[in-house]
Amino acid sequence: MRDVVEIGLGKTAQRGYHLDDIAIVPSRRTRDVDDVSTGWQLDAYQFGIPCVGHPSDATMSPASAVRLGQLGGLGVLNVEGLWTRYENPTKVLEELAGLDEEARTTKRLQEVYAEPIRPDLITERVRELRDGGGTVAVRVSPQHTLALAPVILDAGVDILVIQGTIVSAEHVSTTDEPLNLKEFIADLDLPVIVGGCTDYKTALHLMRTGAAGVIVGIGGDEWSTTESVLGIRVPMATAIADAAAARRDYLDETGGRHVHLIADGDIRTSGDIAKALGCGADAVMLGEPLSLCEEAPAGGAWWHSAASHPSLPRGAFEAAGEPLGSMERLLFGPADEPDGQLNLFGGLRRAMAKCGYRDLKEFQKVSLILDR
Repeated sequence: MRDVVEIGLGKTAQRGYHLDDIAIVPSRRTRDVDDVSTGWQLDAYQFGIPCVGHPSDATMSPASAVRLGQLGGLGVLNVEGLWTRYENPTKVLEELAGLDEEARTTKRLQEVYAEPIRPDLITERVRELRDGGGTVAVRVSPQHTLALAPVILDAGVDILVIQGTIVSAEHVSTTDEPLNLKEFIADLDLPVIVGGCTDYKTALHLMRTGAAGVIVGIGGDEWSTTESVLGIRVPMATAIADAAAARRDYLDETGGRHVHLIADGDIRTSGDIAKALGCGADAVMLGEPLSLCEEAPAGGAWWHSAASHPSLPRGAFEAAGEPLGSMERLLFGPADEPDGQLNLFGGLRRAMAKCGYRDLKEFQKVSLILDR
């Protein structure tokens, strides 16, 4: 039974836990780290590490998305970002990289994202991703899916990511035609990832749309302002575990259809990655951690995709700092600091080995302890 707390007469709240609140418990067995696999598969596409690049312009350009793919992850380009608004956004990115946190950074983000999206640039960016030789994935918001989908699909993507701060399978509107995810996905012959979601019921409903993957979380990190703007805070350990329970029930409901869970939020270190997967995620979506690599297009600056919203931004701008190293070093080491920010997936492999698990599916069964 979920721990329910009475917060006042007539009002109760369920207790939730963040990744920082839990720890992994090793089992009676350990395993050689060279015998551990971090591979996973989404539909027909296989990946060497459970890493999905958060579609922020700070981290994902066509070049960096391709590079992440070469290293075994999945890069996702935002088709509502700077790369589809400007022929060459390099100067804009250089300007943003040079801003400090004292400047009116949110206003400047809103200004540069006011440039209209160009369909011809969507086609061009997808071509650049395709020329890179890896899996081609792009992100679109639910609000613009119906308008931009024809261009995206004609351009020829492998995976479509429909992502917003909060996405439901049942959006109600009296003014606009809402996106019917179930009908939309049924008409496609490519896998669709949808999210974010924060609870069991929403996760289950999104799975019933036919989605191949569900994003759990809202990309919350220390720079996210979703809580102060909307009052929404997501305890990621609980959210992932609840979505994993929904996946298990959906698996029984459909006679074996597995929907992949991608954790997005509260993930900064290799230990966070291990705990998210231990809670039941199949992969993690990395944003700010990837901004620290040399290939990041914004030179170390970071902002969430929602930070540039024209009327209600929900993310602060982090000024550029010194990169920690190449993307390869960030993901696979070697590390020369003990804080878990380098060798992210080497750290995951070590955690799996210390607990005796040979692959990610097994590792989802790891025991956890609450120690806060």
